Amino acid sequence: MKKPIVALIYDFDGTLSPGNMQEFGFIQAVDSTPEEFWRMSDSIAIGQDASNVLAYMKLMFDSARAKGIKLRREEFKAFGKHIELFEGVREWFKLINRYGEAHGVQVEHYINSSGLKEIIEGSPIAGEFKHIFAGTFIYDDKGEAEWPGIAVDYTAKTQFLFKISKGIFSMRDNKQVNSSVADDKKRIPFKHMIYFGDGDTDVPCMKIVGMFGGHSIAVYNPGNEKKRATAFKLKRQGRVAFATPAVYTADSRAYKVVCAILDKIKADYTLQQLSK
Repeated sequence: MKKPIVALIYDFDGTLSPGNMQEFGFIQAVDSTPEEFWRMSDSIAIGQDASNVLAYMKLMFDSARAKGIKLRREEFKAFGKHIELFEGVREWFKLINRYGEAHGVQVEHYINSSGLKEIIEGSPIAGEFKHIFAGTFIYDDKGEAEWPGIAVDYTAKTQFLFKISKGIFSMRDNKQVNSSVADDKKRIPFKHMIYFGDGDTDVPCMKIVGMFGGHSIAVYNPGNEKKRATAFKLKRQGRVAFATPAVYTADSRAYKVVCAILDKIKADYTLQQLSK
């Protein structure tokens, strides 16, 4: 019997890391503070009635240019090396992979983020993911960022769930992702997805995964009461099935929840195969 493939899909900022990725090097490099940077970004978005994501990308571009910083892929990756991660994140992927292998499940990990792919690619955990869906810049012939290439807001994140389901890893594809595919022909059906998020921008993805039989988990910084309240609000509203601290150790609640979900997916899959 084939092993079912299970996709663990993670938001990044606030889910695997306690802060926004720009706060671990980039903002300091342009002589700003997180409070100043995000206040200016919000001001651009509100003043122009524009996308919050495009606003922060423009501010990054303008701030770097004002300081004479060349935004190349290498620079973004260098910032990514300094990203802080929640407790247990570095070991998490091997823990889950090992559990899946021992229980007849093939586990794959994905990022679905409104942050920047180039920064995530420089993080210590970049190699753990099957694919990273996130924002990117367009680069000129000198390798310098000159324009947003992909801006990922909360609605754009939902399309990546369908791409993961169908095994599509092209950001620009809009044909295959919209083609009709029977559920039993999809590489990863939604009921084999586990989505991790921390806030309102994850709600559409959480809701879609849950509606189609998958499992959504709201995680929160255990030292932040506001984040905890948000996670439990999402659970009360039925947006997620579980709320848990963003602690990823072998004795954590997150590990116990995910292992139980993997057991259920495997059992359901086995029964489905036997019924055929």
